[in-house]
Amino acid sequence: MRFHWSAVGDFLPMFWDGLLVTLQALVLGALIAFALGLVWALAQRSDLRVVRWPVTAVTEFVRNTPLLVQLFFLYYVMPEWGLTLSPLTTGVVGLGLHYSTYTAEVYRAGIDGVPAGQWEAATALSLPRGRTWTSVILPQAIRRVVPALGNYVIAMLKDSPMIFAIGVLEMLGQAKQFSAQTFLSLEPLALVGVAFVVIAYPASLLLRALERRLVR
Repeated sequence: MRFHWSAVGDFLPMFWDGLLVTLQALVLGALIAFALGLVWALAQRSDLRVVRWPVTAVTEFVRNTPLLVQLFFLYYVMPEWGLTLSPLTTGVVGLGLHYSTYTAEVYRAGIDGVPAGQWEAATALSLPRGRTWTSVILPQAIRRVVPALGNYVIAMLKDSPMIFAIGVLEMLGQAKQFSAQTFLSLEPLALVGVAFVVIAYPASLLLRALERRLVR
């Protein structure tokens, strides 16, 4: 099997299009995962069972079912109930929803790690509940879990090729389409593999540096 450098040049326009879609899905999906995960974490600490139990059931269900099944459900089943989304939007929502259940556990661990004295000090100062959360608890909790949240961004990057199953042409999707057109698989897949490493490895180094800085 020979490596054809000319095929790499032919694939590059499709690769850049796929890279843009991958980054869009990653960034938007991560924003949804971070925001929604915090909502899940706070709801699971609610004093109201009518709030706590349904949220716990939903997050456990989503976390224990495959991402691919969830993508198929959102794209093929939800339109029958009147909700139709574009493939890319469905992929973003699917990634964000799936990983929000994991970030919720990260937030929960961070909140539980805040010393009890912080809660007691806020109570002694007669701070309102909302002010206690926004000014005392969450800033400390989120600072503790930033490295863990970053790890899920890398995991989301590696899971982003799954959105090709619903017709989104991200990097791997473009590589498969190029292979179908030219019958050359090695070159596009090698370029996509290198791209994942180039994106993920520096990100992991930045997360380690951030973790060391936060520890200090």
